[in-house]
Amino acid sequence: MKRLTAILLITASAAISAQATEFRRLPVTEYRDKMKAGWLGQMVGVAWGGPTEFKWKGEIIPEEQVPKWTPDMVNRGFDEDDLYVEMTFLRSLEVHGLDVSIRQAGIDFANSDYKLWHANQAAREALRKGIAPPDSGHPQFNEHSDDIDYQIESDYSGLISPGLPNRAIALGETFGRIMNYGDGVYGGQFIGGMYTEAFFETDPVKLVEAGLRCIPADSQYAEAVRDVLAWYRANPENWQQTWNQIQEKYHKNPAYRRASCDKGDFNIDAKINGAYVVLGLLYGQGDLDKSIIISMRAGQDSDCNPSNVGGILFTTLGFAAIPDRYKEKLDESRRWSHSNYNFPKLIDVCEQLARQSVLQAGGKIETDEHGAEVFVLPIEKPVPGKLMQSWEPGPIANSRFTTEEIAQINPPSQEPSVPTRVDLNAAISKFAPGWMIKDCGSQMSPGIRDVGGKQNVLVTHPFSANMPCVMGQRVDFPPNKKTTLRLVVGHHPEGEWLLMVTADRLLVRQVISKETTTDGWLNIDLDLSEYAGRIVTMQIYNASNGGTNEAAYWATIEFESVP
Repeated sequence: MKRLTAILLITASAAISAQATEFRRLPVTEYRDKMKAGWLGQMVGVAWGGPTEFKWKGEIIPEEQVPKWTPDMVNRGFDEDDLYVEMTFLRSLEVHGLDVSIRQAGIDFANSDYKLWHANQAAREALRKGIAPPDSGHPQFNEHSDDIDYQIESDYSGLISPGLPNRAIALGETFGRIMNYGDGVYGGQFIGGMYTEAFFETDPVKLVEAGLRCIPADSQYAEAVRDVLAWYRANPENWQQTWNQIQEKYHKNPAYRRASCDKGDFNIDAKINGAYVVLGLLYGQGDLDKSIIISMRAGQDSDCNPSNVGGILFTTLGFAAIPDRYKEKLDESRRWSHSNYNFPKLIDVCEQLARQSVLQAGGKIETDEHGAEVFVLPIEKPVPGKLMQSWEPGPIANSRFTTEEIAQINPPSQEPSVPTRVDLNAAISKFAPGWMIKDCGSQMSPGIRDVGGKQNVLVTHPFSANMPCVMGQRVDFPPNKKTTLRLVVGHHPEGEWLLMVTADRLLVRQVISKETTTDGWLNIDLDLSEYAGRIVTMQIYNASNGGTNEAAYWATIEFESVP
């Protein structure tokens, strides 16, 4: 009997040891291909859903209102907060390593100069006042702590942690708690967890279950995910019925909106938008278009949710397998807004961070029989953080930046709190007769000047971050002629701005920056033949793009009509 017991103990010990050292293998080339696809998928989702964002609140977007995907749309993803905030996180990791402290990550975030909203904006304001994380995300200092912010910018955490859910969870504790708390953090850890499994799994149900294992089971966020899984299994053909169930419980029931920053139709709470991500993944059943469109049509944050869905599903496929319509117009040389990362740089940085993740997790990097590198990844059981709830928060950490840390926070200069307008109608009547101008801000010396190597250039500036400078004219287009609006536009050497042109619809939306111009200038010839014989109001906008030095340089604004 003693010998039998000893044999059983040895056998059990061997089984436990084998389980503890169980690994999965992922060729590095395959990792890069899938990781690159994950970034592309985010860009596709956010660009496709962008025109619908928060236009449908508490209602399903009609099918006929879904924008048509065109390949040139993808590059809009370079200017979206879903992605450019992630570049700040990655830069912190690149410079300071995977073990970067939450305080250093907070300093880096405080020094960002892009446009932010909700939890991100509140956190950055707190950081700049000396409130260090995690208090910058605590409900006492951040009324948006359950908002969607970290959820929409957490994709990076899974993309640099293939098969390693505990790394994605840990990154959420470092970066997610800068601006969020409780469900706001869990939303990002849930998304990150799905990405870590997307390198090995394609079944959407299993991906959702993998993400669910990364967050506290007692959280309302986990409850929402379990509900959508159950409703899907009970009714796998009717996503709109499941949407109605989500609406009733997570939008209309006050018990699930106790920490929402808004109690009306507008709902930017992480839970309900996370439920829409799950809705798209499950009912899309792996179809890229269908999955993105369902998460978009669910409404509310209808560009961010498709961005998460697209990123996860694209990761399962890999860049090489993605249909050309999504990638044929991708400008890989272009940098993300407020970042030095373009696609080649981003992919290299992510690979280096993934290598660190693999080794820190106890994995290995081996060479196969063909000389190719392979990640050997330990199979991990996710260990979620402790339960936190924004409506019943724990005590603050009393975290404040030291004098030395505050000295490292040097945010860019801000716009004047009370901007002033300048009247440029006399200037524009000389420069481009027939046009009128309004809401031009006084910054950067607007008027007619010699700039950018050109003479007699009209310089304008937006009145504020939310109010563009607008030039307008009522145009009588001659019949039977082709009319072209010719623009030659430029930008400050260290600035950028957003150009928009409208008639009875939006005709042009183009960021004017170093990345989109040649020697600081861009020529645009806009064909207006469709308006022949009509009288139409044309408007040209110099709008903020969330940066600095947003003056627009206009070298040419003129119409040309030919038979």
